Amino acid sequence: MASLKDMRVRIASTKATQKITKAMQMVAASKLRRAQSAAESARPYAEKMEAVIANIASAAAGSPGAPPLLAGTGRDQVHLLLVCTGERGLSGAFNSSIVRLARERAQALMNEGKEVKFFCVGRKGYEQLRRQYEKQIVEHMDLRSVRQLAFSHADDIARKVIARFEAGEFDVCTLFYSRFRSVIAQVPTAQQIIPLVIEAPANGGAAATAYEYEPAEDEILPRLLPRNLAVQVFRALLENNASFYGAQMTAMDNATRNAGEMIRKQTLIYNRTRQAMITKELIEIISGAEAV
Repeated sequence: MASLKDMRVRIASTKATQKITKAMQMVAASKLRRAQSAAESARPYAEKMEAVIANIASAAAGSPGAPPLLAGTGRDQVHLLLVCTGERGLSGAFNSSIVRLARERAQALMNEGKEVKFFCVGRKGYEQLRRQYEKQIVEHMDLRSVRQLAFSHADDIARKVIARFEAGEFDVCTLFYSRFRSVIAQVPTAQQIIPLVIEAPANGGAAATAYEYEPAEDEILPRLLPRNLAVQVFRALLENNASFYGAQMTAMDNATRNAGEMIRKQTLIYNRTRQAMITKELIEIISGAEAV
């Protein structure tokens, strides 16, 4: 059995850990408000960008002069998985849930005989994926030094992806991230971004509203498609950021509660042990006095 000194040290250590988890919970809560606001503000722009491009691309999708980002390469053999995760841990299953979704997709593709490559954004995802797919990771971007996400970071990622696509390194690119729903709910999401997937109209298949564009569609698309790719990556980064702080706040709240329960149990054991030792000493003193 541990001595009373060991128990006191253990209780003090648990209390110190509880203070740290409580502080991290408060920091995550304060950062979550800003991150959630940024993610929610980016959604309408990204969704409207998708809608505009879908309207323009619906007429050009089947034409022989359609841009490669829209039409694709005509093949479906090499897949690039763009996996966006966090730079830090202590956030529950936030990072591992994104990586798990990417692994499941990669395994399914390889079972079909496809070639899979990884582009990792974020240290945690890279560390998990390299254990199994180290030779298939073609690029890794570390954003630990970034204090506040900006569109330039997403644009840099999009440019690198487009450069690899134009070099013929892959045929299909899928973006993986965690969509923020609430503090306790983050949804791992997979979104194909190359070639662009044009969804059917939501009004029962009715034709979309016709617009006249100046300049013509075939001139606008080569400029809008790379921009849309960067916008979708930026939205994914912002969603990830909000999801990370939500998951971290929940995880640290659970850790603080667990630490409080451990302190209660350890204190109870300490008091019982201390009382037992005092009782034993009193019995020894009384027995010795009676023997005299």
